[in-house]
Amino acid sequence: MNSLWLPVENPVFFEQLQQWFMALPHCRALGMRFASAERGRATLELPFNDKLIGNPDTRVIHGGVVTSLIDTCSGTAIYTLLGGPEPLATLDLRIDYLRPARPDASLYCMAECYRLTDNVAFTRATAYQDDPQKPVAHSVATFARGMDPKGKVAA
Repeated sequence: MNSLWLPVENPVFFEQLQQWFMALPHCRALGMRFASAERGRATLELPFNDKLIGNPDTRVIHGGVVTSLIDTCSGTAIYTLLGGPEPLATLDLRIDYLRPARPDASLYCMAECYRLTDNVAFTRATAYQDDPQKPVAHSVATFARGMDPKGKVAA
């Protein structure tokens, strides 16, 4: 672990949360795996699978799969800063696709929550294969915090 990063805010809660995240139907269907987390940062792995191919000629992973990985990892990074359960909703997710992901290799996403306010969480993420310095995609996103069960922002 990088000495500049601290453990997650609530390790017991976060362990339960990451197990719940990885059990979500879309995470299971895509084969996402939790890789690591530190305070404000999370990494997920998406092993290559032929069912994730978007273009059969090139065997490139479908862009929607990359989007799901980035969105899930970004949300996971936010929860490293929270002490307990809290609803989050993606407000905005902007992704720059920089290169296709190579077939037959895992895709990773490293996300960071760089600002957390009472109402909004701000993240940035990088999807990569072997080297984070050679990204497949970059993203920035915002998430609403504190939604009530009816989907309205809590006062």
